[in-house]
Amino acid sequence: MPWTYLIIAGLFEIGFASTLKLTEGFTKLWPTAIFTVCIILSFLFLNKAVKDIPIGTAYAVWTGIGAVGTVIVGILIYKEPATALRLFFITTLIGSIIGLKLATTTT
Repeated sequence: MPWTYLIIAGLFEIGFASTLKLTEGFTKLWPTAIFTVCIILSFLFLNKAVKDIPIGTAYAVWTGIGAVGTVIVGILIYKEPATALRLFFITTLIGSIIGLKLATTTT
């Protein structure tokens, strides 16, 4: 279950990172509300995950999920470039996240 919590935390990180641009400096109500809900839920689920997953691993995986997801949102929604080099490094980041999962035992 802790890995499920960590994945959920990472998904909410994608949510808050992706809506940050839409808040326009926290001047737009609904994007700011979505950002706030996502960041709170992300940290709550991260907190639940680190009860059983080492903090270094949990933090690296959490930020990795958020980074990969936010880049994908950037490409699909914000029309950021999807160059071969960017996609290569996203792929290596995904491989690193999977590697950390495989190399970590939970308590």
